[in-house]
Amino acid sequence: MAEPSVCVIIPSVRNADELAIALDGLGSQTYGGPLEIVVVGPGNDSGKSAAEAAGMRFVDDSGSRTRADACNVALQATESELVLFTDDDVIVPEDWVANLVRWFEREDVAGVGGPNFAPPEESTLWQRVIDVAFCSTIYTAGTNYGKVGDSELSEVTQLPGVNSAYRRSVLEEVGGFDEGSIGAEDVILDHRIRSAGHKLWTDRTAVMWHRRRDLSRVKKQIGNYGMVRTLASHQHPELHAFTHSMTAAFPPIVTAAFAFFFWGLANDGLAWPEFWDMSFDTVPLGWPRAGVHTLLTLILLYNLLAWFGSAKGNSPSKTPWTIFLSSIVTYTLHWNYGMGVLRGKWRIFTGRPGLQIDDRSRD
Repeated sequence: MAEPSVCVIIPSVRNADELAIALDGLGSQTYGGPLEIVVVGPGNDSGKSAAEAAGMRFVDDSGSRTRADACNVALQATESELVLFTDDDVIVPEDWVANLVRWFEREDVAGVGGPNFAPPEESTLWQRVIDVAFCSTIYTAGTNYGKVGDSELSEVTQLPGVNSAYRRSVLEEVGGFDEGSIGAEDVILDHRIRSAGHKLWTDRTAVMWHRRRDLSRVKKQIGNYGMVRTLASHQHPELHAFTHSMTAAFPPIVTAAFAFFFWGLANDGLAWPEFWDMSFDTVPLGWPRAGVHTLLTLILLYNLLAWFGSAKGNSPSKTPWTIFLSSIVTYTLHWNYGMGVLRGKWRIFTGRPGLQIDDRSRD
């Protein structure tokens, strides 16, 4: 049988240097069938020059305001049997396309993806720490980062946008990406596909090397994810998970714990030097003592769980040092995701959900 025709779509905005690296990997694929690489973005973006220099096709996204809209423009401009999606900040293994495409011989495969990890040798210390935190089996277990199936091909509910492949016929059946969606566009797309009776799968061997952002950008990214996932769950209630509400409670709980702690110190009448040198036996019984103990106990338990989850995760960047530092990143992720969820809930409450906010300007 002839190999199916494949199109790889890469939305790109203001990231030509890393895009060039991704295109270099895509230009070296071992896949033997028809393969087209398409970069989609603003017509005045430097990504156009990077695509043309690599001999790849560039599609002007016609002023699209979101990643989802840009992907829809590229879908309309292409005709392949299979469509693969990735980002402009990846290092693409040479067998990536072939690894994903092989599964479409099975009729029950509507889409297939794989895990994504930070490239250890190409990442800074904090990018490796972020990858370890992302891949935790406890605190971030609900994410697609580093998720590896139990077998060579395992059924899943969602594919990572940076490492996914679909039948074009299925994408056309469900109407493509949700217009105006950012951050949760892959979640909504996969929900539509599964609601139409199709199955999605993950190949544990089809790894994509995906650079993590630095900590300041990750905070913005994760805050945006929390908000857009809340807006998506409002639009599609069946997407809501209890863990989202739990994470929304994280900032209030942390704030209350610190307030309880300082109230306990104030009502003990202990000076700060005495506190750091004291035996806790000197703290009077009652609520003030509970206030002093609660915060320290929660910090200890939180860190122990963070370290355990990171140690059990699949990140190739695991070392004693990155596991130790991962609790800092995990705390940052929980705080910013929780604040994002709260912002999303506030926008819904005030009746102004509006367009989801991107963390890359498309102006």
